[in-house]
Amino acid sequence: MENKNLGNLYTEVFRKFWDQNLFTDYEGESFLYSDVAQSIHTLKHIFEKAGLKPGEKVAIYGRNSSNWAKVFLASMSYGAIAVPILPDFVAENVEHIIEHSESKFLFAAKGLYDTLNPEKLKTIEGAIAIEDFSILKSNSDDLKKLSEEGLARMLTHKVKKEDFSFVERGDDELQILSYTSGSSGFSKGVMIPVRSIFSNIIYAQDYMPLNSGDKIVSILPMAHVFGLAFEFLFPITMGCHTTFLTKPPTPQLLLGAFKKIRPNLIYFVPLIIEKIYKKKLLPTLQKPAVKILLAIPGINSLIHKKIRNGLIESFGGNFVEVVIGGAALSAEVESLLKKIKFPFTVGYGMTECGPLISYAAWDVTRRYSAGKLVDRMEVRIESDDPYNTVGEIQVRGTNVMLGYYKNEEANKNTFTEDGWMKTGDLGIIDKDNFIYIKGRSKNMLLGPSGQNIYPEELEARLSNMPYVQECVIIQRNNKLTALIYPDKDAMKAEVIVEDGLPALMEQNRKAFNQQVAGYEQLSKIEVVDEEFEKTPKKNIKRFLYT
Repeated sequence: MENKNLGNLYTEVFRKFWDQNLFTDYEGESFLYSDVAQSIHTLKHIFEKAGLKPGEKVAIYGRNSSNWAKVFLASMSYGAIAVPILPDFVAENVEHIIEHSESKFLFAAKGLYDTLNPEKLKTIEGAIAIEDFSILKSNSDDLKKLSEEGLARMLTHKVKKEDFSFVERGDDELQILSYTSGSSGFSKGVMIPVRSIFSNIIYAQDYMPLNSGDKIVSILPMAHVFGLAFEFLFPITMGCHTTFLTKPPTPQLLLGAFKKIRPNLIYFVPLIIEKIYKKKLLPTLQKPAVKILLAIPGINSLIHKKIRNGLIESFGGNFVEVVIGGAALSAEVESLLKKIKFPFTVGYGMTECGPLISYAAWDVTRRYSAGKLVDRMEVRIESDDPYNTVGEIQVRGTNVMLGYYKNEEANKNTFTEDGWMKTGDLGIIDKDNFIYIKGRSKNMLLGPSGQNIYPEELEARLSNMPYVQECVIIQRNNKLTALIYPDKDAMKAEVIVEDGLPALMEQNRKAFNQQVAGYEQLSKIEVVDEEFEKTPKKNIKRFLYT
C-alpha cells in the first residue's frame, strides 16, 4: 500500500476498463467507464468555473444514482472534499450540516432542494441538480455565464483516455466529511482521510470475492460509508458493474432487482436479513410437518438444503457470499443461517474507520464472531483478560479517522491518551484477533435501510415537548416507540387530568415526527407510571427498558 496512491489507482482503473460497463440506474440508463470519465471531466470544469478550490467541500444530497456517483468521483478527482448527506434528513438538519461543514458547492435532487431555505445556505457558491446538472443557484459570475446550452456543449466535449486522471493527494488529507447524524446540536462530522478509504479498498481487493465484469446492486445509502466503500468505491477498482436502485429498497424492489441482475456479491444490514428470516423462513420452520421432519436425522439435512437453495435463488442465485454489517445480527438468525450452510459472513466497522475493523470470508469466519481484525489495524480490549472478560473495543491504525470536525470535546472523549480510538462497543477477542461483540454501549439503533438512529438525540428533542419529564426511545418490530414519564407538576399547574394525557401525547408524536427524518419517526408513545431507574450519575438504565 505504501508504494501506491488512491488517485493513481483510480486513474489506472478508468483507463484499464475504459470500454466496460460501470453504472446503471435500475430500469434506466447505463454508462461505461468512459462515459463516467466524461462526466467527471465536465464537472471538474464546472468546479473550476465556479471558483471551487481543491480542499473545499462539495455537499451531495440525494438518493443513490449514477449521477450521485459521478459527482462524488468528480470531487475526488478534483481534490475537493465530499460531504454526503442522507436524503432522509429533514431540511433544517441538512441546512445545519451544509453550514457546519462550510460546503461551497451543493448537488441536490430537485425535490429535496426545494425543501431547503436558500437564505440559510450562506456558504454555498453554487447549487446544481443531480438529475440533469442544471444550475439551481449561482453566486459565481463565471458559473452564471454557463447557460443550459453551455453546459450541454461541455457534456459533449470528449476527454481522451490518456488525458483522464485523478489528482494525487496525501495520505492524511481529508477525503470525506461524513455526518453520523442530522440532528443539529448533536451532529458530528467524521473526518475520513485518504489513507482510510485507500486502506479499506486495498483490503477489499485482497479479501473480498469480486472480479472484473461482476455485478453489484447498490442497496445501502451511499451517504453512509458502508455502502459508499463497498457497493461503490471498491467495485469500481475491480472493473465491476454497479446498478443503483434509485429508490428506497423495499423487499419487492430488492427481490425483483436480484432476480434481474443476479449480483455476484451482496451487502446487507442485519435488519434486511432478519426481516427475510421472520417473513419467509420462520413461517416454514414453524409448520408442524416441517418440525417433525427436522427431527429426523438425514431428512433434516434435505430440508435445510431446500431452504438454503430457496433463499439463494431469491437473491439471484449467482452470489459468492452475503456480507452483513452495520449492527449486531440476531443470534437466532445467525444460528439458522449457519445450520443451513448459507454463505454469509458478519463484519464489524464504524464510520470512524471508513468503515472496516473486522471481516472474514464466510467459509473461514468463526461462529458468532464479527470477523478478524483487518490489515493495517490493531485492536485491544479494555479489560484484564481480553480473551474472556468483556471490555470496550479500542482500535488504532490506518483506517482510523482524523477526528470529528470542529468538535474538540468529542475528540477528547473518543481517543485515549496513548492514541487508541474508543469504539463505544463491548466485546472480547481470541488469540487470532477474531472479534466477538457482546454489547453496543452507544445504544445505536438501525433504521429500515441501514440508517444510524441515535436514540439519545431523539430523546433530547422529545424531552423538550409539553408534559414530558423524561423519556426512553426503544425499537419494537423495527419501529420506534417512546416511553414517557409525564411532567406531573406541569399537568397539575395547568389542571390537566390523566385521561387527557393520551391525546396530548399524540399531539407531541405528530409534532415530533414533523421534525425528524422518516426513519426516526415514532410509531407510538407509551406513558409509564414511575420514573425511570437511573445510575448514580443520573443516567437512565436503558437496558432495563429495551
